[in-house]
Amino acid sequence: MRVSVISAERAVFEGEAEAVVAPAYDGLVGILPRHAPFMTLLGQGVVKITNTSLGGETIRLQVAGGFLQVAYNVVRIVARSAAPVAS
Repeated sequence: MRVSVISAERAVFEGEAEAVVAPAYDGLVGILPRHAPFMTLLGQGVVKITNTSLGGETIRLQVAGGFLQVAYNVVRIVARSAAPVAS
C-alpha cells in the first residue's frame, strides 16, 4: 500500500509499506494492505511504518495531532508536527 506522511512544514515520508501502526486519539490503530476506508483523528505518539522497499525496515515518526485517512489502498497522514525518531 502507498503511505504518505505530511506535516505543516514538509512531506516527511512517501513510499510503499506492508503495515502502519499509528496513535489515534483514543488508542493505536493498525493498517494493513486493502484495509477498508477509514478516517480518524491522530493523537500524540509514534507512527511505525514497515517499509517494503527497504527490506522490511521499520520507520518511526513522532507525530502530534492531525488525521489519518485510508482509501483505495493509500494511507495519508496529515499531522500538525511529524519528525523522525532518533534511534
